[in-house]
Amino acid sequence: MCKHAEKENGLHDLLEIMLESLMVAERSEFLHEQEDHNKGNGYRFGHTYGHGRKLEFRIPRDRFGNFHPKILAILRDQEEECEKLAGSLYTKGLTQSQVGQVFDEIYGEHYSKSSISRMIDYVRKEVDAWLDRGLDEYYPIVFVDCVHIKVFRKKKAATEAFYVVLAVTEEGTREVLGIYNNPLESATGWKGMFDDIRSRGVERIGLIVADGLTGLDVIVGEKFPGAGFQRCTTHLKRDMMARVRHGDKKALADDMREVFRTGDKDYTVGQGIQAWKDMCLRWGKDYRGIKAQADNEDIAFYFTYLSYAPQIQSMIYTTNWIERLQKDFRRVTRMRGAMPDEDSVIVLMGKTAMDKESYSRVIPRIREDKTLFPNE
Repeated sequence: MCKHAEKENGLHDLLEIMLESLMVAERSEFLHEQEDHNKGNGYRFGHTYGHGRKLEFRIPRDRFGNFHPKILAILRDQEEECEKLAGSLYTKGLTQSQVGQVFDEIYGEHYSKSSISRMIDYVRKEVDAWLDRGLDEYYPIVFVDCVHIKVFRKKKAATEAFYVVLAVTEEGTREVLGIYNNPLESATGWKGMFDDIRSRGVERIGLIVADGLTGLDVIVGEKFPGAGFQRCTTHLKRDMMARVRHGDKKALADDMREVFRTGDKDYTVGQGIQAWKDMCLRWGKDYRGIKAQADNEDIAFYFTYLSYAPQIQSMIYTTNWIERLQKDFRRVTRMRGAMPDEDSVIVLMGKTAMDKESYSRVIPRIREDKTLFPNE
């Protein structure tokens, strides 16, 4: 048996020797084919990873710097594939320790925590570049909402808000424009988010769909003048359902479904607002809290959707699309309990958003509205 293979790190040492020998032989062949009196010019140090360990070796050089060993390109391709695999496993919900266990089973060698961390950095760089990318000048529809996830700060776990911006492009596909962290959901946080997407190229938005956060409509008016503003009817319905007894919930749900109906070209914003007031006064006979909602100053923002084509009204009167995305975010973070920091959360959320294959498909009928999609 080869003496190197008998050592504790024998296979590791043997790989280094073989790699150096292959590169030296390759340089000899390369110089033999040269006609410009090129010669060998010593070595430079390099490294890669193999069998869970760092391989270090000398890379042969030539005088003119034209020699590049092909074996190194192959090794780098393998290393990049390992990085992609580690990153994919991590962003699918596995912890860093679990990723290490998977690599142990696949390759039969233990990858250190530092090696796995280095591989996962591949995803971090990919997500960072994606979050900093330039954006289109115009987006017909933008949905904004928050997902709340536990994060460790100063060795204490607390739930923090992560802002998500999901847009519909002029082509009718979906695209996540940004993900942001702010401990508490507030209008100020949304202001910073809008500033960021403007700095990355967004100049106009046709319609913004959001929840009922106070002051958000003012921020939208400041940052994107002329953009329509639709408050999420689902959030409003949940609030209303919490105001009645269990036995009355179905009847109230039926009434609200009629008030916030979609697809009816003859149903106008004015009719919707009047239907809301009538409903609140009717239910207000038994529930004072509902009666007060008849004079809700923001109620018009819940009926903005009626100003657009009936074919798309059911798509734009709630933030349901972004809430479905948030379910994916929660799935990849729940296995870890509280996340170690906000950057880790954004990496997981960013990679999840990047990999949404369904977002590349054109949404049926979405471009039938000529107000939001005037070029169609």
